[in-house]
Amino acid sequence: MNDRDEILKRLILILEEMFEVDAATITPGARLYDDLDIDSIDAVDLVARLRTIAGKKIDPEMFKSVRTVEDVAEAVFRLMNT
Repeated sequence: MNDRDEILKRLILILEEMFEVDAATITPGARLYDDLDIDSIDAVDLVARLRTIAGKKIDPEMFKSVRTVEDVAEAVFRLMNT
């Protein structure tokens, strides 16, 4: 899963499963906090789940600047390819 599109598809499934977000609302530009109602505790859970997918430790600082679904997918892509 080294392709951005694959990561994005997997992320959509995770958001749908973990937070019961309607898949139709999960677009690359959807804002986690504003559009998808992901709060800070949910974000911690999401990072923990992404860690298992990436197979690497995720620095929380890396995710402080993410705002959209696409930002998360890009951060995971960069992590997996470093």
